[in-house]
Amino acid sequence: MAYRDGLAVGVDVGSVTAKAVVYDSDANQVLASALKPTGWHPRERGLEIFREALEQAGVEEHQVGCVVGTGYGRAQLPFACHTTTEITCHATAVRHLVPGARTVIDVGGQDCKVIALDPDGRVRDFAMNDRCAAGTGRFLEVMARALEVDLDGFGRLALASDRPAAVSSMCTVFAESEVISLLAGGAALEDVVAGIHEAIAKRILDMGSKVGIEGKVVLSGGGGRNVGLRRALERNLGYSVEVSPHPQLAGALGAALVAASRLRAVLERVTTW
Repeated sequence: MAYRDGLAVGVDVGSVTAKAVVYDSDANQVLASALKPTGWHPRERGLEIFREALEQAGVEEHQVGCVVGTGYGRAQLPFACHTTTEITCHATAVRHLVPGARTVIDVGGQDCKVIALDPDGRVRDFAMNDRCAAGTGRFLEVMARALEVDLDGFGRLALASDRPAAVSSMCTVFAESEVISLLAGGAALEDVVAGIHEAIAKRILDMGSKVGIEGKVVLSGGGGRNVGLRRALERNLGYSVEVSPHPQLAGALGAALVAASRLRAVLERVTTW
């Protein structure tokens, strides 16, 4: 099979999950995507997920024009022609998917970012929490395990609450003790779970206040799959929050879009030479 001009791939090796997206820029179409746990071997997992996405797209490696890597493991991707930050990638993906977005909230496995965009969709400023689990997918995972609730159903359970419990601690260890004490004191499980989501939302928005949260707000990353978190953010903001399509793949899609842009620039230089 021949080389295809507009074929670009984004690979996002996150701390928890590795993702890849194959994008045909000529057709403005995602051809395939794949994801799996990163585990302890980001280099191997990055290559695996890259090849898996290509296989799903029916594409061979030599047909790809450009690969861009992102995420915590981006330096472990020797096959990538370029690497860039998750901030750039999530902003690029949201700009592509949700026109008019002005704020991106990316909740990943080990960190959380609030990204402010200018009217043209470019990154204006950002704030990031990567020093503790508070406000991250890891915090939600630990709380769900402590309460013996399936992680996928954790957010849905929060929606059943009309009176979220007050959860004051955002330290994973202390918060676990606090929620167990709340249950022992007679609080309903759904109220405790809703309280956890409220605490996370307030933590995220407090961090976001440093860069300014305005306009259309879009939730991205794995946290975008959590309906309880979205509801808590909306309750505290006072207006609706959109979720980017396939939020967990946003970083990989953004990387693929960056790859497509770099590829177009190279082809234009060759054409005008």
